[in-house]
Amino acid sequence: MWDVEGKKYLDFFAGFATLNQGHCHPRIVNAMREQVGILHHTARAIGHNLLYQVSEKLTSLFDYEKVLLTNTGVEGGETAVKLARKWGYQKKKIATGQAGVVFAEGNFWGRTLAAISSSCDPTSYREFEPLMPGFHKVPYNNLEKLEEKLRDPNICAFMVEPLQGEAGAVVPDVGYLKGVRELCTKYNVLWIDDEVQAGLGRTGKLLCCDHEQVKPDILILGKALSGGVYPIAAVLADSKIMDCFTPGTHGSTYGGNPLACKIAMTALDVILEENLVENSAKMGEIFRSELTKRLDKKRVKLVRGLGLLNAIVLDPNFRTAKEVSLALKQNGLITKQIKDNILRVSPALSITEEQLRSGIDILVNTINSMPAK
Repeated sequence: MWDVEGKKYLDFFAGFATLNQGHCHPRIVNAMREQVGILHHTARAIGHNLLYQVSEKLTSLFDYEKVLLTNTGVEGGETAVKLARKWGYQKKKIATGQAGVVFAEGNFWGRTLAAISSSCDPTSYREFEPLMPGFHKVPYNNLEKLEEKLRDPNICAFMVEPLQGEAGAVVPDVGYLKGVRELCTKYNVLWIDDEVQAGLGRTGKLLCCDHEQVKPDILILGKALSGGVYPIAAVLADSKIMDCFTPGTHGSTYGGNPLACKIAMTALDVILEENLVENSAKMGEIFRSELTKRLDKKRVKLVRGLGLLNAIVLDPNFRTAKEVSLALKQNGLITKQIKDNILRVSPALSITEEQLRSGIDILVNTINSMPAK
């Protein structure tokens, strides 16, 4: 990236981990230009060929029977929660008005009223009350506490990020996702997997849940599905769940419009055909290994993550993450704080090893040379 004064930067932020394919990928830009001159929007009451094509592509690739397209990741979360409640009343026979949804503490999936109602961050929910009823929280990465909550027969779903992005690239213990799958099956609860940020190659697998080879009941995709150029998100489930929605019970003015569908198909092709998933895994290993070896342990407590969704946890006695991010910007690298002492690092999955190592050098030299408070 270059600013208006011509200064060059390495973008290790990538639009909140959205630009998996990089900035202005020519295949995605060309697809957008082509489609916008043909047909860019219809009412959802009118079918179009690209809606069927992208639906076939998504359901085949991720092994689900149905997909519902929305515009943004937070809409995907809202849709998944609505669908789970509908399923809870129709299939689990929960009494009207009693359906509960469980969320992991530390989650972040947007700023709608439903999303902030599941949040543990006062910045998100304070002075926006009253919050959504029927939402429950359990500690992340704790199967025992989850099982206690799922024993409640009124619980219809558990929604969780397979790797918590906004919490600071928090990776659960090996076996956690398998345990989630087993518990949700045992208690007849839908597992909603929020892969809006962690999916589509970001963690070194096509889906983050692929690290444990488990399949959720409802899958939410977003961010990189758009190629970073035009909003589109997707909610996938099998017919026994998705068919709880009937005409008129859910909808979207722009969801699944022709322009978004064309871009989404191209964005997926780029990820798969240009081996961005494999590159994410390889570059992520180099990134964490090099920083762990080279960063001053008195300044940095931990480097963690999967693939190219990572965090640098600073010692609280050093400097704030905001101060470090501003120093990095001065030295030609863009990233952002997500907590007072945590930097997020999420470059495009198309990054080369040369670019990655240049960024590593900037990170190491900047952090190791900064004086403490």
